[in-house]
Amino acid sequence: MQSKSLILAKLHLEKIVDVITDRPLASQHPKHGFVYEANYGYIPDTQAPNGEELDVYVLGISESVESFRGKCIAIIHRLNDDDDKLVIVPESLSDMSDEDICTATNFQEQFFQSEIIRYLIGVY
Repeated sequence: MQSKSLILAKLHLEKIVDVITDRPLASQHPKHGFVYEANYGYIPDTQAPNGEELDVYVLGISESVESFRGKCIAIIHRLNDDDDKLVIVPESLSDMSDEDICTATNFQEQFFQSEIIRYLIGVY
């Protein structure tokens, strides 16, 4: 059975989405103290199982942004937490590798077991 977070995340895969950044590049996590090595935010008007909007990493840009419009190229599906993350990039970077995604998000994802989902397969 698929997690509720994964079902919601798959609705955005391979689509152009608008993101609000609430934790910009180089900011510090308010509770755990680590530094965000990527812009981190959410898709407005969505609701993940944790009651908050669906979270995203904005990769492939080197400056802090308040908002971003880009392509969802992957889902970081957490196996031990029902809080999946979308990977959003500029359309020109749609071919970013799984290894590059893992490296860019390791600052936070190192604390979770996860897999990267990239393509829509089958019917959900």
